[in-house]
Amino acid sequence: MSETLPPCPECASEFTYEMGDLLVCPECAHEWSPVEEAELEAASVIKDAVGNVLVDGDTVTIVKDLKVKGASGSIKVGTRVKGIRIAQGVGDHDIEGKVDGFGPMQLKSSVVKKV
Repeated sequence: MSETLPPCPECASEFTYEMGDLLVCPECAHEWSPVEEAELEAASVIKDAVGNVLVDGDTVTIVKDLKVKGASGSIKVGTRVKGIRIAQGVGDHDIEGKVDGFGPMQLKSSVVKKV
């Protein structure tokens, strides 16, 4: 066998086998499609407003003024957010971080730029 199949994403077993278009784990009975998994991984990459890839722990700056519901002020351009986390938030808010003067909040990656 010249090609090596990937290990099971659920239990990390190396004894996976092919069954039609799916890969199957004999130990935990998990079935998955390698094509769908690759598409999902490609879609899960989070990029900032200029196309830089964001990862947990990055420091970013806000690239446009943001109005905050329930607050009297807004977040100004150039405000730094240190130590972001990639998260699946409400709607398309995909990063979390602590904004000075406002506290922890979820932000869209399209309004930040990696420092």
